[in-house]
Amino acid sequence: MVESQVLTVAQMRAAEQDLIDRGSSVDRLMKLAGDGAAEWVWRLASRRRVTVLCGPGNNGGDGYVIAENLRRRGAEVTVVAPMAPKTDAAKSARSRFGGPVVSDGGKAKGGVLVDCLFGSGLTRPLEPEHALALRDLGKRHEQLIAIDLPSGIESDGGKILNENLPAYDLTLALGAWKYAHWRLPARFRMGELRLVPIGIGHCESAARLIGKPNIGPPASDAHKYTRGLCAVIAGKMAGAALLSSKAAMRAGAGYVKLVSDHSHPSAPAGLVLETGDLDEALAHRRVRAVLIGPGLGRDDEARSKLASVLASKKSAVLDADALHLLDPSQLQRDCSYLATPHDGELEALCRNFAVLAADRAGKALGLAKASGMVVVAKGPDTVVAAPDGTLALAKPAPTWLSTAGTGDILAGIAVSRMATGIPAFEAACEAVWLHGEAARLAGPAFIADDLAHKVADAMAAAL
Repeated sequence: MVESQVLTVAQMRAAEQDLIDRGSSVDRLMKLAGDGAAEWVWRLASRRRVTVLCGPGNNGGDGYVIAENLRRRGAEVTVVAPMAPKTDAAKSARSRFGGPVVSDGGKAKGGVLVDCLFGSGLTRPLEPEHALALRDLGKRHEQLIAIDLPSGIESDGGKILNENLPAYDLTLALGAWKYAHWRLPARFRMGELRLVPIGIGHCESAARLIGKPNIGPPASDAHKYTRGLCAVIAGKMAGAALLSSKAAMRAGAGYVKLVSDHSHPSAPAGLVLETGDLDEALAHRRVRAVLIGPGLGRDDEARSKLASVLASKKSAVLDADALHLLDPSQLQRDCSYLATPHDGELEALCRNFAVLAADRAGKALGLAKASGMVVVAKGPDTVVAAPDGTLALAKPAPTWLSTAGTGDILAGIAVSRMATGIPAFEAACEAVWLHGEAARLAGPAFIADDLAHKVADAMAAAL
């Protein structure tokens, strides 16, 4: 869907130029964006005084359009413009604004500040006087709205370019989502996020935002094997694999088998426990996907188990210790693999596969291409990368996920989704969404066991 795509600055400029080439104009796009944003500002302002801070570029031009829209509705609105408009479209928008424009915002105060100082093209820090003006105006207004991006944010990387910039209550993305809307550290300064459409079309190379999956119920003639059998391989710390199994049982697979040398007296009755030879268990023709890594350990026995899983040529989810033990030569290029590293594991994998990149998304993409695996680089701003360069970004999940065992739950969901027969990239995106939704449903201060039990409720939310 166009609404879910995430664009770089270069992609956004190309998309806008495409609209212009097909008969639109910069002025028309600015009017469309400004009027769409003004609807949100009008609702939030609720007849309070509005100050619009305008910069010299087209983001400032959007601000003049917003201000005029509000003025015509009867709002008390003042434009603060420390610099005169420089682009033709911004000059034209300024000429159409019929209210007061001041160059110094020292006395401006009110209910809402609308930040149109600089938009998504900013790559260097704000000048000290502009940063100071933004901070001061922020303190004198009750609520803050950013247009496209808060000033002082780098769009593609999500970096905060100045210190002590204000936090916003609402950020209105113009035309399409930008990377900074969903990446740290910028994301947590933007408040609520809303998209203002301006007719941007589909961009083939764009990243996508992970949304609620469309998961259907089992077919009328389904049985446990048609729904998929997945095997979870236990290791030294058997509790982690048991957590993964509990999640897998609730994430769509019809049959979950825990292959373990331990007895697991606390295992749920519906979980099949297999204690025999691992190679024999993996040879079962109905096993569609395998998870190895949670609690595996890093000794010779663990290496042997990982080697058996990879030699079986089964679709596999590789997590935790398996990622540290993985030898690139073990991967079968004609097999489907899904890796779920946290930042430390991602760093180790990148070294192992000779991948050089600066940020999580770049590392995930580089690793996926080098290894042939789908990579879920998990963390506060999780990304999913495919070997063909496809990238998906996750929406914020509850920060209560920062507790032991929740990664095992994610891995269990992922192997269950893979066992249903969907491609690894789609399984990864579904798993990330279900994991976050389960956390939301679990409420505050949950533990991993609580999270596992909420996976079924998350599935229900996706039906």
